[in-house]
Amino acid sequence: MSKYAPLGGSLITRTTVIAGTLVAIMAGLVLYRFVFGLGAVTHMSNGYPWGLWIVYDVMIGTAFACGGYAMALVVYVFNKGEYHPLVRPALLASMFGYTLGGVSVIFDIGRYWNAWHLVTPGYANPTSVMLEVALCIMAYVLVMWIEFTPVFAEKWANAETKRKINKVLFVFIAVGVLLPTMHQSSLGGMMVAYGYWIHPLWQTDLVPLLYLISALAMGYSIVVFEATLVTSVYKRPSEGHLLASISTYILWLLVAYLVIRWADIAVQGKLGLVATSGRLSVMFLLENLLLGLPVLLLAGAARRAKAQIQFISAVCMLAGAGLYRIDGYLVAYNRPGWHYFPSLGEVMVTVGIIAFEVLAYIVFVKRLPVLHAAASPKDNQRAPHLAATTNK
Repeated sequence: MSKYAPLGGSLITRTTVIAGTLVAIMAGLVLYRFVFGLGAVTHMSNGYPWGLWIVYDVMIGTAFACGGYAMALVVYVFNKGEYHPLVRPALLASMFGYTLGGVSVIFDIGRYWNAWHLVTPGYANPTSVMLEVALCIMAYVLVMWIEFTPVFAEKWANAETKRKINKVLFVFIAVGVLLPTMHQSSLGGMMVAYGYWIHPLWQTDLVPLLYLISALAMGYSIVVFEATLVTSVYKRPSEGHLLASISTYILWLLVAYLVIRWADIAVQGKLGLVATSGRLSVMFLLENLLLGLPVLLLAGAARRAKAQIQFISAVCMLAGAGLYRIDGYLVAYNRPGWHYFPSLGEVMVTVGIIAFEVLAYIVFVKRLPVLHAAASPKDNQRAPHLAATTNK
């Protein structure tokens, strides 16, 4: 018998209806953009070519989608098999996050009909960090759908097909760990290329390392966020004992991030800018406050075991790291003579993409064996100490 099972239940709920409505609005705006051009829907310009769509859907969205990468790293590389129940839902969220992030790039390309040039060697610019990021993300999306095939096979394939899939899956898991390590750091590397247009508090040669560390922390945080919501909404047994351990990784990754970032600012003599940069000082301190708060909340095994602390810490971490990316690419970016604020159309397309992810996630967990099967009362009687732990 499979260790995983569909949730079942109706697909028509208040949440899916709201999400479907937002997706329909997004689809209309995207169609309008393709017919009448970027300027009809966005406020992007030659001075601000990367607006909300790229910064959220790619810089933030793919980092939010690092749950599958983070769990593959800890389960398959560090051999922590106890976290295996968290792998499939994390991979599912990552799969949709990256797929939609990649698709949304097409919305942002002015001459979208030339998007196929990306995979044509004759048009490629091998010295561009953007090419490496694009090709890595495309490859990673494909790899994640392949990694997810055991779920489809469990639902529809026979035993022989499942055996063949499992026999070769380790190759794609290994590639799936490598690719995000490359492109998540490169997403930060693109900011280095902006040079003096980025405020010194955000501009540093260590941006690729900071992006990679924060993306990993965001991956573990989204696992905690998603697992807590699923437990609450669908009245499932708590996985708090696993999330407490995952929160330990968040804690130490955040400590590493904050130490590296502040040490770099101090070594480069930029500490004075923290208090003298006006609104940028406020934004800098706000993102560091959001990232520092989980360190205080999670510094103690007793606190890490509490579901509320886990959830609040994960939300703060995601908000702080998301703000770090928004600040770096939009707020701290200063192109003289140009100004940018996202249009309502940009906002609604971004909201629609998030709604599509939520809608697709609900459909998949209700119809496919994604979530770990809930323990039966007999299981809890056999392991009362585990039942007591998971019900805290």
